Amino acid sequence: MADALKVGVVGGSGRMGQMVVAQVMETPGCVVSGGVEQPGHPLVGKDIGVTAGIDALGVEIGEDAAAMIAAVDVVVDFTIPAATIEHARLAAQAGAAMVIGTTGLDKEQAGVIEAAARHVPIVWAPNMSVGVTLLLALTEQVAGILGPEDYDIEIVEMHHKHKIDAPSGTALGLGHAAAAGRGVALDTVYKAARDGHTGARPQGEIGFAVLRGGDVVGEHSVVYAGEGEQVVLTHKAGDRKVFAAGAVRAALWTKGRAAGLYSMKSVLGFAD
Repeated sequence: MADALKVGVVGGSGRMGQMVVAQVMETPGCVVSGGVEQPGHPLVGKDIGVTAGIDALGVEIGEDAAAMIAAVDVVVDFTIPAATIEHARLAAQAGAAMVIGTTGLDKEQAGVIEAAARHVPIVWAPNMSVGVTLLLALTEQVAGILGPEDYDIEIVEMHHKHKIDAPSGTALGLGHAAAAGRGVALDTVYKAARDGHTGARPQGEIGFAVLRGGDVVGEHSVVYAGEGEQVVLTHKAGDRKVFAAGAVRAALWTKGRAAGLYSMKSVLGFAD
């Protein structure tokens, strides 16, 4: 496939990395051309296809991110914030597009992603699934209809016990969508977990409840609670493959795109 999109996967031996590798090879129009892990990782030097549970691809997992990124068209990154921002810098220098599913970045780290996107197309989303992208759009729309005078908003999320950031990036994305629907910034109405004697709930507050346990892939609900009724929007992911499928769809979408920071709304044809 001489004209196939060359995809590089950082964190290629991780749980999501392996799924992305397998999904790329199932998807027409793209091919895995590189993969890296941290220097000294026990799988460095192994075939990235074999580590992903598919046939050997003749592509070894390396440890030189700069060299790998310079040799591909697009980089897919589901790693950790510190690694992701370094990969974004390298992608901007190399002219490689990027798809980022990493969550938990702070404002300074987000600024690095935004700076890199001035040079290359970057799709950055807290959740790559089609269903969650739709949920984000609905959350904003409903929040604009059900105003703060009559409806309180609570966002409830649950993930597996190994997840390290809370609230999840998806939950925060839903919070931003709800706040946007009401014409406010999330940080002015954000309320983290409640404990002790908290007093009455202020009007307009957007609250978050975080659950962790077992092997839950990801569940998110946006609750609009009014007097005498509730409206609840919910998404449940039963298989991480939906995230890998969305990431590969985003990778293909970057081909020929202008530099800029995009979301899955753009990939799916929703207005950003």
